[in-house]
Amino acid sequence: RGRVRPANQDTAYAGTRLLAVADGFGPAGAPASSAAVEALRFLDTQEVPAGSVLNLLEDAVQGATEAVRDATDDPDANGTTLTALLWTGSRLALVHIGDSRAYLLRDGELFRITHDHTVVQSLIDEGRLTEEEATAHPQRTLLLKALGTGTPDLRLHDAAPGDRYLLCSDGLPTALPDARVRELLSTGAPDVAVRALVDAANEAGGPDNVSCVVADVVREAS
Repeated sequence: RGRVRPANQDTAYAGTRLLAVADGFGPAGAPASSAAVEALRFLDTQEVPAGSVLNLLEDAVQGATEAVRDATDDPDANGTTLTALLWTGSRLALVHIGDSRAYLLRDGELFRITHDHTVVQSLIDEGRLTEEEATAHPQRTLLLKALGTGTPDLRLHDAAPGDRYLLCSDGLPTALPDARVRELLSTGAPDVAVRALVDAANEAGGPDNVSCVVADVVREAS
């Protein structure tokens, strides 16, 4: 968790097939993020044909949306982001809404594979703001959509042995530049990398809570 906010409203999950991070907001942000991730956990133990994974994930996200509504007294004042990856053999299905992020580390290079649904990101896309200016923008945390208030991004990614994936709440990129994330993500086993990332974010000032999960793609035993 970060050093400034008194309560951590993030929820993270790492299973053998499913990775998920949700960052809640509002007075009931913590139960909102927890409900969203809990609603996806059944995917971790379910056999999923690669051809139907996006439909299954879309249905699961609808269930997560309903779970969040049930977990909060006022859905208009509370909500959560959601970013999740589901492994189906040689491919990964991604669902993303909000400003949590997913990164891929492949052959020493770091790629962000999600797009922030924020006012600031839209200004960057329009060329009205630079990445550097965005880090200090007063509206940098203002979301354009969150779970239940917009259509999430859904797509498939090819996975290769040796790939490393990072899912994180927005507290991590707020505190650390991509070059530092790449450096720390490249070190040690997944749990070691997680600890290094969280510690570095806290040492940088930890303006927001930080939750992250890291997982490696390994070759299946024949």
